[in-house]
Amino acid sequence: MATELASTIGSPHARILSVGTYRPDRVVTNAEVCEWIDSTDEWIRERSGITERRHASDQDTVVSMATASGLKAIAAAGISPSDIGMILLATVSHPYPTPSAAVEVGELIGARGAPAMDISAACAGFCYGVAIASDMVRGGSATYVLVIGVEKLTDIVDKHDRGTAFLFADGAGAVVIGPSETPGIAPVVWGGDGSQIDAINMTSSSVAFRDNPELGYPTVVMAGQQVFRWAVTEMAKASTDALDRAGITADQLDAFIPHQANNRITDALVRAINLPDTVPVARDIITSGNTSAASIPLAMERMLENGEAPPGGTALLIGFGAGLVYAAQVVTLP
Repeated sequence: MATELASTIGSPHARILSVGTYRPDRVVTNAEVCEWIDSTDEWIRERSGITERRHASDQDTVVSMATASGLKAIAAAGISPSDIGMILLATVSHPYPTPSAAVEVGELIGARGAPAMDISAACAGFCYGVAIASDMVRGGSATYVLVIGVEKLTDIVDKHDRGTAFLFADGAGAVVIGPSETPGIAPVVWGGDGSQIDAINMTSSSVAFRDNPELGYPTVVMAGQQVFRWAVTEMAKASTDALDRAGITADQLDAFIPHQANNRITDALVRAINLPDTVPVARDIITSGNTSAASIPLAMERMLENGEAPPGGTALLIGFGAGLVYAAQVVTLP
């Protein structure tokens, strides 16, 4: 006869309790970018909607930016760092394969002993973290989970690459996810398509660079049109599925907060899901650029701060990027 094991029971539901962000001080205009690549301010605005972006300083690191945003989120949630039961850190730009950035952040925020791990899901990483954190809170594995999206993409982008230099930028955003008496995070819709792994990739591996330095330091490269076509078709389906799984329709949303990849992709998604004009749409990319895993929490904080989205409102989040991977969920805003 099998021995019956003990189990854990968590909160009936989970929700986002708070958000905190870190934006580097340095503002980089399109004019400055055009000193590195053959382009114009008009072309960059037309292709992406970006007018400026933030670049980290030499003192800003993935860990330091994540720490700053995490501390703000913890303070806003009204809890102590010692209450954190898991740290999930989404990034693709931490320069050390091991140890994780998350465990270092745990020490710096005063949460020594908290389990911690990094998530490598590119621009979908934050939404992956939200889904995992929600399941942990409801399953009883943790009471409070700190989810951070952070990137220092300027470390892995060739500033002379016309296809990426104008897009990518740096920053961090964090949320605390904790218990709730009512549903605050709807079921996630997520997936991956490894057949399109070359759509966003690195020029080489660190091992190849070690053995053949003439290859140059590995940097991000992207097939822009391929990504665009995939995003406007597959992500429209994922957005619709996420609304269905939440049991709501687009006109019941208080905000749409997609990954800030490109304003043209956002426009296409808005049309594809028949989003009413009355629903505000995140456009943080205009002044922040594409910050990959950090883009959704940065945009969320900006919309709440500016009054574009109401605290406690209902928002559709969707992240998508290298892999190609994606994740979407409807949430209650903090």
